[in-house]
Amino acid sequence: MAEQENKGIGEVKIASDVVAVIAGLAATEVDGVYAMAGNITNELIGKLGKKNLSKGVKVQMEAGVVHVDMMINVRYGYNIPKVSEQVQDRVSQQIETMTGLCVAEVNVRVAGVNLSSE
Repeated sequence: MAEQENKGIGEVKIASDVVAVIAGLAATEVDGVYAMAGNITNELIGKLGKKNLSKGVKVQMEAGVVHVDMMINVRYGYNIPKVSEQVQDRVSQQIETMTGLCVAEVNVRVAGVNLSSE
């Protein structure tokens, strides 16, 4: 699904996959986020060397409004509610800045806690 906007000289279409990649990248920029989490298929693709930047992100777009559902893994020792709130703010800001679309909600599910000392 793509969101379409008509500008005087032509039209601009933004695919939901593009918004998902923006959301995934924005989330991983937040301190305390270890990685995006995803289903087993995405995990296998990642292990095979194909990087999936939208892993763990589901985007729904309707009439210029975006709804994002995402799953993250948090680093051990970080405040989960605080990290989740920062992810919501960062993802919303980046999508709105880069696409001009309105973000109605960013739902964050914490799928795990990473215990490694990386």
